[in-house]
Amino acid sequence: MCGMTPATHLETIAVHAGRDDLADLGVHAPPLDLSSTYPLPGVELGGDSYEALATGGTPLPGGSHVYARLWNPTVARFEEALARLEGGAAAVAFSSGMAAMTAALLAHTTSRGLPHVLAVRPLYGGTDHLLATGLLGTEVTYCAADEIAAHLRSDTGLIVVETPANPTLELVDIAAVVAQAHGVPVLVDNTFATPVLQNPLALGASMSLHSATKYLGGHGDVIGGVIACSEQTAEALRPVRAITGAVLHPLAAYLLHRGLPTLPLRVRAQQTSAERVAEWLATHPAVDEVHYPGLSGSALIGTQMRGGGAMIAMRMAGGYAAAAQVAGGLRVFTHAVSLGGVDSLVQHPGALTHRPVAPEARPDGGILRLSIGLEHVDDLVADLAQALHAVTVSDAAGVAVGAAGR
Repeated sequence: MCGMTPATHLETIAVHAGRDDLADLGVHAPPLDLSSTYPLPGVELGGDSYEALATGGTPLPGGSHVYARLWNPTVARFEEALARLEGGAAAVAFSSGMAAMTAALLAHTTSRGLPHVLAVRPLYGGTDHLLATGLLGTEVTYCAADEIAAHLRSDTGLIVVETPANPTLELVDIAAVVAQAHGVPVLVDNTFATPVLQNPLALGASMSLHSATKYLGGHGDVIGGVIACSEQTAEALRPVRAITGAVLHPLAAYLLHRGLPTLPLRVRAQQTSAERVAEWLATHPAVDEVHYPGLSGSALIGTQMRGGGAMIAMRMAGGYAAAAQVAGGLRVFTHAVSLGGVDSLVQHPGALTHRPVAPEARPDGGILRLSIGLEHVDDLVADLAQALHAVTVSDAAGVAVGAAGR
């Protein structure tokens, strides 16, 4: 590709990254390459091309892409764009966020004879479950963020944190974790924050992982995962992707790349609405507690993280029954898993995404998680108001029946 656009502002990078050679190609929109296989320039150079790609490198000059499981130019464009947004030298894209997490674990733990993983809860339920099962030959120690140094072992290969954490939005000081790691790679799940609000690599993390399905795609129509990192780390991740077949499909990469130009606009608009929704929920009698980074007063807001984001968790005063009633009673919010899309979603983490998590780490049954979309905030508040009012009326009716029975 030709030289990259000399942009320093996130919005400009989001629009132009991965598109620098389009004028030379004589096109305006990025091309979509759906090839599963590629012509070989000859046996020797074809073989060299295969070896370069299968062992973690990039295409050889004058060589071939060989096979789409090893390399695809549409996927590479998305990777370049995401790397630039995260301030990384490289990025590696996968078929899902869990495929990305799996590759990171395999590349840094058992393949290097370092099976021990340190993890800070809460984490996305799928990540927690993968670590807890030991499916990949790893052994996990869960600890608090300020206890990492005390739990390091000679065979610790990776430290895993998520901030803001799923589902209750706890914040982790990334730089403090890195300082305790003593050189052990630190992976930060940056899905909730996105590159718009947080850049873990700038704080010393080795990898910034995204479930690209969420904010990066932003429209609920694509599955993918991606890790921004150094070129050295990318060279360790690419062979795992190739061997396990966890490659991102080119059409998914095309859609993810198309979603990036609007990412800053979407995230900031969603965050503005989330701030208002969180403030309103904090005053409602049916809600015991609101988890939202913008309300926490954390010193990490404005320093590590440029705003509170667009995710909210709330604990219902009426516990599980109230949470279930609200989830089923919302009309503008869709009751569904996932997050980060243009439409607002509600889900019950304990019953769904965090169901496989050990009971002692499972979210409280009264907690609901909200993903704030791009609807008008007045409509979101009105929808929550009617659903919470129904719970309040229900609770009042229950108290009245109970009193009559006494």
